[in-house]
Order: sequence, then C-alpha cells, then structure tokens
Amino acid sequence: MAVFISYIFLGLSLAAPIGPINAAQLDRGIKSGFWHAWLIGIGSVAADFLYMLVVYFGVVSFLDTPIVQTFLWSFGFFVLVYTGIESLLGAGKISSTNRENSDSYLKTFLTGFLMALSNPLTILFWLGIYGSVLAKTAQTYDHAHLVLYSGAIFIGITLWDVSMAALSSSFRKFLTDKLLVAISCVSGLSLIGFGFYFGWEAIKIIFL
Repeated sequence: MAVFISYIFLGLSLAAPIGPINAAQLDRGIKSGFWHAWLIGIGSVAADFLYMLVVYFGVVSFLDTPIVQTFLWSFGFFVLVYTGIESLLGAGKISSTNRENSDSYLKTFLTGFLMALSNPLTILFWLGIYGSVLAKTAQTYDHAHLVLYSGAIFIGITLWDVSMAALSSSFRKFLTDKLLVAISCVSGLSLIGFGFYFGWEAIKIIFL
C-alpha cells in the first residue's frame, strides 16, 4: 500500500508544476467553470495515457529522430500560440455576469489532448521518468503490479486536474471583472510564451 501511495504522489508531483495545461485549466475555469477546466485536464490525461502505452510497449525509438522531434516542437508551438491568442482575444469579453464561452465540451477536451500530445516535455517525461520507473519496477514486481502502479500515477494526475478545475472555477465567484481579465491575459501570455519556447526548440533542431 505504501508503494501504491508513493506512485500516487509521483503523479501529483508530475502534474503540479505550472505549465501549459495548468495555465489553460486556470483560464477555462475562470471563463467557463469546472467542467471545461476539468475536461482540459482529462484531455491531457488521455494524451498521457497514450504516451504511457507507447513507452509500456517499447515503441519509443522513432521519437528520438530529429524530424519527429522537429514536428512535435513545431506542432506544440502552433497549438500553444493559437490557444494563447484565443485566450487574449476573449479576455475583454469576460465579466462577472457573463463568463461562459461558446466552446463545446468536445472542443475543450481536444484542446487539452492536443496541448499535451504536442508537448515534447510530456514526451520526455514518459520516455525518461516513467521509462526508468517502469524498468526499475519490472525488476522487482510482476506484470500485474506494473499495471497497478502505472494506474496509481494516473490517479495522482487526475486528482491534481480535479483540484485545479475546482480551484479555478471557485475563484471566479470572488474575482472582479478587471482581475478576471488580467488573469486571463496572463494565462494567454503564458501559453504564448511556452509556445515560442517550443518554436525555438524546433528552430535549434533545424538550423543549429
């Protein structure tokens, strides 16, 4: 049980650092409430699960090629910058009486999924941290325990996503219109900043 709980904390610690997903959850929670913020996180978890399967079944060699890495960094640049600009453009429309947006639940889910799927830092985690954890665990435990402890990591990630969604959607009840706009702008600029970082990484692979 102690080992299982430690893997849950590993999932929590992996999801907690401020990054594109957390910034997007904060933005959606303030604008649209709990369910949109939560679906951003669920989309991210779905992408995480996909990468976990890739690592689990050992299909990782193609991710090390420069052309694939360039595509991933470039795609991440597009997704993050687009989402950030969309957030900035919608910031002025936020008010304490009207904070809902017109995005469907499916679009919100796909936003979180694509942001996580195109995030090379997510890939590096699943290849590096999870890969090494998987290798170490495989030396000590059987197949059933590998599945169990991998599930514990996802429990931790999901708990963080629910907490972020609840926190951001709760905050919007107490924030003024100006502060809501400011937070939305900061979130948008943060996403754009991450996007340009991804773009720079793509440029370095191509030209440097």
